[in-house]
Amino acid sequence: QVEVAESGGGLVQAGGSLRLSCAPSRRASYAVGWFRQGPGKERTFVAALSWSGLKTNYADSVKGRATISRDNVKNTIDLEMNSLRLEDTAVYFCALRETGRQPSSHQIDYDVWGQGTQVTVSS
Repeated sequence: QVEVAESGGGLVQAGGSLRLSCAPSRRASYAVGWFRQGPGKERTFVAALSWSGLKTNYADSVKGRATISRDNVKNTIDLEMNSLRLEDTAVYFCALRETGRQPSSHQIDYDVWGQGTQVTVSS
């Protein structure tokens, strides 16, 4: 059973940047999604990368501020976010699709989830 672990969260000032990493326990190609859950809110889609790494999908709330990419050397799927806002404060989760290759925005399409990493944006 493959597992994933997120890293890179922390405290960031508004307007700043951060880079989150998702590390699968097995080196293989997966479609990967990033989701987030803000305080008192439901978990929502942020960004996704296809199995091939050629297709991306972004939530409107982060479009233009986020970039999802695969680092084949480190075997990670990274989410870089710029121009951070207070409303970006959330626990960020990485998820893999064991079947399916498209960068889906639907949580039900993802089979393996990490524990999450906290991102706090301060004013």
